[in-house]
Amino acid sequence: MLPRNIKAAHRCFSNKASSIEISKLNNGLRIVTDSTPGHFSALGAYVNAGSRFETDSISGLSHMIDVMAWKSTSKRTGNQMMDDLARLGGNYMSGAQRELILYQSSVFNKDTEKMFECISETIREPKFTDSEFEEAKLTGMYELEELSHKHDMLLPEVLHEAAYSKKTLGMPIYGTYGSLSSLTADDAKKYHQKFFTPDNFVLALVGVDHLKAVHMAEKYLGDWKSCDLGQAIEKSPAKYEGGEVSLPYQEPRFSNLPKLVHMQIAFETGGLLSNDLYALATLQKLLGGGLSFSAGGPGKGMFLRLFRVLNQYPFVENCMAFNHAHTDSGLFGITISCYAEHAEYMAQVACHELAKIMEPTSSEGGIKKQEFDRAKNQLVSSLLMNVESKLAALEDIGRQVQFQGKVTQVEEMVTRIENLSIADVREVAQKVLQGRGNGAEPTRPTVVMQGDRDSMGDVNYVLKFFGLDQTLAK
Repeated sequence: MLPRNIKAAHRCFSNKASSIEISKLNNGLRIVTDSTPGHFSALGAYVNAGSRFETDSISGLSHMIDVMAWKSTSKRTGNQMMDDLARLGGNYMSGAQRELILYQSSVFNKDTEKMFECISETIREPKFTDSEFEEAKLTGMYELEELSHKHDMLLPEVLHEAAYSKKTLGMPIYGTYGSLSSLTADDAKKYHQKFFTPDNFVLALVGVDHLKAVHMAEKYLGDWKSCDLGQAIEKSPAKYEGGEVSLPYQEPRFSNLPKLVHMQIAFETGGLLSNDLYALATLQKLLGGGLSFSAGGPGKGMFLRLFRVLNQYPFVENCMAFNHAHTDSGLFGITISCYAEHAEYMAQVACHELAKIMEPTSSEGGIKKQEFDRAKNQLVSSLLMNVESKLAALEDIGRQVQFQGKVTQVEEMVTRIENLSIADVREVAQKVLQGRGNGAEPTRPTVVMQGDRDSMGDVNYVLKFFGLDQTLAK
């Protein structure tokens, strides 16, 4: 039988029409479950932390916390933890992002509590030994070196730094060589004391009965108390600035690879909690991005707009739409890569495709009904396929409760997508691409380039010509 306080919380949050239920312990710890049965259970812990909350002096510390997951705790050495996890036979991972640090795993149903115990120790009682922390720093340094050779990972980082002036959402996830070298295990302990508190966590479980999940949470984490350091966790509002950053040309790592230059053009959005979220997701599908270009048989993606760009312009190696959504801001845009000798055309190709989306009629290049319906169907199908994966469903409900305090059912998501009209998406596209995606006054785009800057031409003129920078209109 549940303790009175838990039963009351369960009664308040439970949704009888759904397999998803939410409870809250006295210490503020939230538990969300999707009890849909299966052979495996998925478990996750999500803490409201990440690079957004860092300063220059501790830049990259969230990632170091992530790297040190599943190491020594107050009850087990790092080797013992690895041995115990290996015996469970499931999988486990951790990750640090801009607004979240997460821990996830999946195991056979019979081993659910054993994995819950491991996760509980990892988030609650890490030791952060000096030796393990120094190993983590070496890993971080190696990752920074690798990052410089991977434009698909480097450019989004630089894009955020430029868009938000290296503050809040612009703080680098991986830190810098300088910041990592100065970090200590004591810094990690102070970070953990501040952010790793029960009221700052969401536990998510899929394939687990809700009452069982609450009992486990009470058993392993019910006596977990917040460590009051007299410091409230502050989340400064994201302040978008926009602008341009140029990176030097990077030779390919191998001589048989093509010599490419790269560009990303982004515009601010309202982020995860904005009413524009579904329209932008549909627009990304229509253009081509994310899972749109994934494997799936001959011809997959061939009707997407940016796929056709690859056929129309042989010098374009890659062209995709992206949508980085955060709680109070986001970045929507296009990434494009082409052969170095054709760098001057990159901005023109990308801006031309974005400008056509805003046209009122299909004869002028605007959105056609057929491609619009196709994009919505693709988005709905990807949503429905996503929830079939326990780990994907786990992260979805954990993130939702952490960021918005509730779970939006997939049925509601599908309905909102299906109710979208071409006019709705065009209106959102015009708002975002003209710099009003998160405010009334226009802001300038953010442009990141990697390659010889002079060869890429007058990007500001191109943006102005296609109506994509209203700050330069007059």
